[in-house]
Amino acid sequence: MSQPDIDAVREYLLGLQSSICEALEAIDGKAKFELDEWQREAGGGGRTRVLTGGAVFEQGGVNFSEVSGDNMPPSATASRPELAGRSFKAMGVSLVIHPHNPYVPTSHANVRFFIAEKEGEAPIWWFGGGYDLTPYYGNQEDVIHWHQSAKTACEPFGEDIYPRFKQWCDEYFYLRHRDECRGVGGLFFDDLNEWGFERCFAFLKSVGDSYIKAYAPIVKKRLDTPFTERERDFQLYRRGRYVEFNLVYDRGTLFGLQSGGRTESILMSLPPLVKWRYNWQPEPGSAEARLYSDFLPPRDWIN
Repeated sequence: MSQPDIDAVREYLLGLQSSICEALEAIDGKAKFELDEWQREAGGGGRTRVLTGGAVFEQGGVNFSEVSGDNMPPSATASRPELAGRSFKAMGVSLVIHPHNPYVPTSHANVRFFIAEKEGEAPIWWFGGGYDLTPYYGNQEDVIHWHQSAKTACEPFGEDIYPRFKQWCDEYFYLRHRDECRGVGGLFFDDLNEWGFERCFAFLKSVGDSYIKAYAPIVKKRLDTPFTERERDFQLYRRGRYVEFNLVYDRGTLFGLQSGGRTESILMSLPPLVKWRYNWQPEPGSAEARLYSDFLPPRDWIN
């Protein structure tokens, strides 16, 4: 198996962060990403970029981090006990974009690389990541475009890759306590090392590079859609599901907190405004109800 080139991964991730920020700034036309560079006492650091109060994006964060430590945190070793007692290095780009207009979906993407080492033994490394879309008012055209972009990114690596990682995404971004998916899915993969370093890295780059191609056209189509306080209120209510997932289930959030990561950067994914209501139910037949009935249940969007 080919040896990992950590420097090449770092260079790609930093470039990806910059290119995504530039593309989102161009769409917004008003706000710019503020740069916040930080160091971690236990090893490593990062480059957090946050945009707030834009014309299109209420808040967005695009974070690069590279952290290291002497022991893997419990969130990593729970499913992989062979990693216990190994030092580690983890690096990645993680982003969440919260638009102001309820007709523009929230999006999330993450691409990451881990390597765990122990003296006298071969290193254990893998890639992970993906992206998913969280609409408030479903639009079939948008969801099909999103999934077709994901499928196109996967196609050079095998016909089975998109359906495999699409299903993994549907299963991962699922709120068990609500019995519903967070959004309409996309791609999710983890522990990827089966193809050797070069091919796995190429796949990571294909996924990372396809994110803005998937998201930007949707934003541009919907950013001028008129909305009322009703739609805005529903958007803030549904954002609560985003918070619940990230704080209860998300592996990246748990890994960051357990490894002593930088809290501000880890929690940048949370929306600036959100609402919860006791036992609220959408009006039958409404656009809000159709989100639950027609968009959140997993389905084959392309075929």
